[in-house]
Amino acid sequence: MPRLHHQPLPLTEAAAAAAHAALLALALLLLLLRGARALASRCASCLKPPRRRDGTLHHGDDAVAASASTAGAWYRAAIACCGYALLVQVAALTYEVASAGSSVAAEALLLPAVQALAWAALLALALQARAGGWGRFPVLVRVWWIVAFALSVAIAYDDSRRLIDDEDSDYAHVVANFAALPALGFLCLVGMMGSSGVELEFSDDDSSVHEPLLLGAQRRDAEEEPGCLRITPYGDAGIVSLATLSWLSPLLSVGAKRPLELADIPLLAHKDRSKFCYKAMSSHYEWQRAECPGKEPSLAWAILKSFWREAAINGAFAAVNTVVSYVGPYLISYFVDYLSGKIAFPHEGYILASVFFVSKLIETLTARQWYLGVDVMGIHVKSGLTAMVYRKGLRLSNASKQSHTSGEIVNYMAVDVQRVGDYAWYFHDIWMLPLQIILALAILYKNVGIATVSTLVATALSIAASVPVAKLQEHYQDKLMAAKDERMRKTAECLKSMRILKLQAWEDRYRLMLEEMRNVECRWLKWALYSQAAVTFVFWSSPIFVAVITFGTCILLGGELTAGGVLSALATFRILQEPLRNFPDLISMIAQTRVSLDRLSHFLQQEELPDDATISVPQGSTDKAIDIKDASFSWNPSCSTPTLSDVQLSVVRGMRVAVCGVIGSGKSSLLSCILGEIPKLSGQVRVSGTAAYVPQTAWIQSGNIEENVLFGSPMDRPRYKRVLEACSLKKDLQLLQYGDQTVIGDRGINLSGGQKQRVQLARALYQDADIYLLDDPFSAVDAHTGSDLFKDYILSALATKTVIYVTHQVEFLPAADLILVLKDGRITQAGKYDDLLQTGTDFNALVSAHNEAIETMDFSEDSDGDAAPSVPNKRLTPSVSNIDNLKNKVSENGKSSNSRGIKDKKKSEERKKKRTVQEEERERGRVSLNVYMSYMGEAYKGTLIPLIVLAQTMFQVLQIASNWWMAWANPQTEGDAPKTDSVVLLVVYMCLAFGSSLFVFVRSLLVATFGLAAAQKLFIKMLRCVFRAPMSFFDTTPSGRILNRVSVDQSVVDLDIAFRLGGFASTTIQLLGIVAVMSKVTWQVLFLIVPMAIGCMWMQRYYIASSRELTRILSVQKSPVIHLFSESIAGAATIRGFGQEKRFMKRNLYLLDCFSRPLFSSLAAIEWLCLRMELLSTFVFAFCMAILVSFPPGTIEPSMAGLAVTYGLNLNARMSRWILSFCKLENRIISVERIYQYCKIPSEAPLIIEDCRPPSSWPENGNIELIDLKVRYKDDLPLVLHGVSCIFPGGKKIGIVGRTGSGKSTLIQALFRLIEPTGGKIIIDDIDVSAIGLHDLRSRLSIIPQDPTLFEGTIRMNLDPLEERPDHEIWEALEKCQLGEVIRSKEEKLDSPVLENGDNWSVGQRQLIALGRALLKRAKILVLDEATASVDTATDNLIQKIIRSEFKDCTVCTIAHRIPTVIDSDLVLVLSDGKITEFDTPQRLLEDKSSMFMQLVSEYSTRSSCI
Repeated sequence: MPRLHHQPLPLTEAAAAAAHAALLALALLLLLLRGARALASRCASCLKPPRRRDGTLHHGDDAVAASASTAGAWYRAAIACCGYALLVQVAALTYEVASAGSSVAAEALLLPAVQALAWAALLALALQARAGGWGRFPVLVRVWWIVAFALSVAIAYDDSRRLIDDEDSDYAHVVANFAALPALGFLCLVGMMGSSGVELEFSDDDSSVHEPLLLGAQRRDAEEEPGCLRITPYGDAGIVSLATLSWLSPLLSVGAKRPLELADIPLLAHKDRSKFCYKAMSSHYEWQRAECPGKEPSLAWAILKSFWREAAINGAFAAVNTVVSYVGPYLISYFVDYLSGKIAFPHEGYILASVFFVSKLIETLTARQWYLGVDVMGIHVKSGLTAMVYRKGLRLSNASKQSHTSGEIVNYMAVDVQRVGDYAWYFHDIWMLPLQIILALAILYKNVGIATVSTLVATALSIAASVPVAKLQEHYQDKLMAAKDERMRKTAECLKSMRILKLQAWEDRYRLMLEEMRNVECRWLKWALYSQAAVTFVFWSSPIFVAVITFGTCILLGGELTAGGVLSALATFRILQEPLRNFPDLISMIAQTRVSLDRLSHFLQQEELPDDATISVPQGSTDKAIDIKDASFSWNPSCSTPTLSDVQLSVVRGMRVAVCGVIGSGKSSLLSCILGEIPKLSGQVRVSGTAAYVPQTAWIQSGNIEENVLFGSPMDRPRYKRVLEACSLKKDLQLLQYGDQTVIGDRGINLSGGQKQRVQLARALYQDADIYLLDDPFSAVDAHTGSDLFKDYILSALATKTVIYVTHQVEFLPAADLILVLKDGRITQAGKYDDLLQTGTDFNALVSAHNEAIETMDFSEDSDGDAAPSVPNKRLTPSVSNIDNLKNKVSENGKSSNSRGIKDKKKSEERKKKRTVQEEERERGRVSLNVYMSYMGEAYKGTLIPLIVLAQTMFQVLQIASNWWMAWANPQTEGDAPKTDSVVLLVVYMCLAFGSSLFVFVRSLLVATFGLAAAQKLFIKMLRCVFRAPMSFFDTTPSGRILNRVSVDQSVVDLDIAFRLGGFASTTIQLLGIVAVMSKVTWQVLFLIVPMAIGCMWMQRYYIASSRELTRILSVQKSPVIHLFSESIAGAATIRGFGQEKRFMKRNLYLLDCFSRPLFSSLAAIEWLCLRMELLSTFVFAFCMAILVSFPPGTIEPSMAGLAVTYGLNLNARMSRWILSFCKLENRIISVERIYQYCKIPSEAPLIIEDCRPPSSWPENGNIELIDLKVRYKDDLPLVLHGVSCIFPGGKKIGIVGRTGSGKSTLIQALFRLIEPTGGKIIIDDIDVSAIGLHDLRSRLSIIPQDPTLFEGTIRMNLDPLEERPDHEIWEALEKCQLGEVIRSKEEKLDSPVLENGDNWSVGQRQLIALGRALLKRAKILVLDEATASVDTATDNLIQKIIRSEFKDCTVCTIAHRIPTVIDSDLVLVLSDGKITEFDTPQRLLEDKSSMFMQLVSEYSTRSSCI
């Protein structure tokens, strides 16, 4: 009914009218001021001279012309709500006038009239947002919307109370207010968010007008580079921005519109960057070492000392948060008393409600700052520790490397550093637990009196019970980490050696070995998880145990329990339950962190290479580049026989020194002692000048060829071209599709051995060092390329440099100024070539072996003269003309280099976008529901999921029932009679409470069982897919990416995802329980719960769009860090040799920052969401409190109201935890998504085809027939072999020769089906190899590859990994390959250790072990791919004799650059550019003076003619 003249306007409506009128007046005032300013500026512009009419538009007009604003759904919904609110108020006003006529009161028209005007103004201002292209609504509009909603809620509450009390109400106002409430709720949400949803779009042709030129360039750079020029506003944000985390809103706004990229994420502030953290931690750690040399430095102390300020600030927030969290439980008893009618002072209810609200608000704000501060501290610790571990990895001595493989060091970074960083979350719990217990005891003393002592005893017993649990957890954690280390080490080794595993058909054996290691790891994981389930039961029972003891003691002592006291105690126990429940996690985390800290401390204490291993001498002070006096060295200082002894060496600047000797004589060790790599026992090593080092086993970084050559130096185009020319790389680069921008695969896997070696040589030459140490660089290239390299590289490019080169090619020795002959670690002879020939036996043996090899090429003299017209006795000696010729050649090509510089740069930029190695893939958009369903179906086909949900539901029901029982059964106030006997009270409470704990135990067991089964199934599936992947996958995928999935992602699946899934179900059910209890008492709360839930879901979707992409970027950015770790540790000697430790350290710090940026933003985004969730739920709780205190005393049962408040105190925490648990689940499930990516890798052909299995005796003859064989590496790449057709007769020796890049290795890969032919066939003994299984094919063939790969383990395991041969056969094979004596001299014999990569064996010895494998395998077809490149000529001759005798009935295909190796073959196949040039007997090919084979022989002979 309309309001009559005498009825006053209610207080809430009067307040609303006043507020709207005030805001309307303010809006009009601001509008007038804006108009006045515009008028003043127009007048001022009129006084200025007119602009020159040059056709240029006015900036404002241009903006209109060049841009257009688009309005999203968000904006349209806000406008619709404003229009709807205006319509409602106009309707109410019309109804009032129409129904009351002339008798209507002015007061009745006041509110709808003012509100109609207000909404008209708001609608106009909101429409202006689009016209002005505003990205955010004006502050006044947003505040107005929030105030309007708050007033509407207050009026709705007042109206509800009047309707319940049957008081007179103006129904038009009531209906209008309730009708507008949902729209106002949405506008309140928009007001809090601020974004208008309006986007300003610029036209493509004129967008530059609107952004400064510099800014445009910055944006373009940000898109092209993986970085960003903006620094995060976090460091400079104001108090309000920090408190509300609104500094993050711009990033989330971008993420809501499109998938985020790394370039969108701002840079970290300087104090948050890895460099700052590393320097702080490293300086404090080193200070301890310097202050107390005899004492082991404490890593924990260094961390605390570095970040104590952050820890203190976080501690202050934690303390405030803890104190205010106990305000609610303390006041509940007063609240119940108030509802029972015991009012202590006027307006007590409203004051209590206000205190409740303020305390929850402070709790929410401090919690978010505390958690974000903890996250930031964790990032700092992880960044600093990772950098320290990386630096240590670069400085490890050889002895330390033996006990810490690259896989283990990667695990320190991936697992241990992560765990220490995560401990920041638990750091304050140590002192907070006692504070929480003290506060709890104070509240309990008020409620139960002296019985509080029993609470203290019960709490102490609960905590004491965790001590044995902690030891158990630590034990399981130790075992689990050890098992994980072992698996990771073996996995890294398998990935590194995948080519040899596939060639030898061993991949199944090693996969099973990894599965066995995983089973061991799973056993410890199972014990850890199941013991955690038992711990969960104990600690969920602890608060119940404490409550039973407390209430029981109180009853026994005759104390009187009331509903208020019980509810206050229960609320206290509920808060205390959280730290007590987290106590096992704390104990477990302390144990895990202690283990990780001990492991990291032990690693950081490992021996480093001594700084005084070599003495650096200024260049001007001596003419000697290297001076070694009376020096002895040993890789193993404890060994009685040194590796090198009595070394005396003096090298004058500019000398060329050649080092030769049989395999295992110490040649590579001599170079290592100059570099300071090998421990020095005695003597002195002086080095004057910078060094460049080329190791025998090529170390190539993942990256393009240009980056490998430059190796951190700036580009100098003319010098770069000269280097490529000197290293014979120009032709290779022309053959590669993208030239020098071609990205090299992991460890240079997609380059040939010769190409890798020449890239290494180019890298060394470009550095322009003073001393060059070259370890057998010519072994991997053919004779022609070797000769060119020697002339152009050593004799010309390095003519003025000091060069020490190890070589097995005797023909390169005469050009040396000094030749060193090594035997058994001693320099037995030193001198010039001719002098040594006359005096030395060891040197004579080497030269004689070479002459013997040359004599096998006994072609006729008449062909000699024609084929080799060059001077027969011409020695390879340097001349000025050589250098000049080289420079002239390059300068002719490089004259126009300056004019073409810009073009080259553009081409380079275009090429960079085309990669041979694929960028790491990441999904975009929402995580597919299929990922969740597939994961849940992995274990027991998902049957455990309903049981987990049922167990959690029973827990929640029983817990609510136990609390309701205690509130209902006890008297409401002092003096009332209890509703049941005290014994019954306690027994029923115990049954209900301990029953709920039992269901928690069941749920924990089910989740652990489910998680284990799913994790194991996923791991096995991924492992099998990776091992069955084609070789092209490993060529284009850095091992760091695969290791990231099998370590980091697999750990998440093992330990996290199942519990996240269970936690989400648990929180959902708990939230439903809280809402049910609150609704039972105050049903009005549903009016807010529903819009709040909608708001929460909207915010969750807004947040998850960014969070999901941040997590994916995070996963992608983790791989380069891991990859750089493993790559740097493998090439540590090369990095140190070039003095590049600082550059690699900088690269590591840069990659850490690239990883920390998305991590920081991701963690801040979580807090951003939680803050808004908790603020919403805090307002709902306040609304509930306001309703309760406004009811007249006695209207509602005090115990039930108290129970609602008890649960309501947890509403904000549960609401944020619910959304957070879902978001964290979605972020973590990305690990499953990434593992599934590797479960879908296209597989190779089947290992075994049951219907097409060859006979067990196949191949009997060893006939190989190639029919029109065509091969390409990828579908979009050109053919490498062009229709090759020929027959290799069974039992014959086939030599395969050709220049680098002619297709020799490709032919072998096609034979083993590492590459599937594009066309044609390969038929072995009448069976098409494409028709049978890969295992059947590869296990019947044998190969000795160019890169001899040894696996960590023993000699026996390396020779016979399948364990098929008895010891006597292994010894027989070792004798035949000339290693029997070496192995017998070692104590362990066949169990002699082989370190990672076979580092404790020389390259030549590794090649002989590879020969031993072939001897044991006894295959009918043997392939030698440059198998003797790394051995001296004498050993090569020996190996050839062994092969001739042991494989006389076998088909032997030999690829070799040494012509004597293939000259005695039955047939020689000459390849050029993927086609057969010649195929005949060596004799016939030598008779043809124009044959290509004759040309190759002549080149080798000419090169050797210097002898």
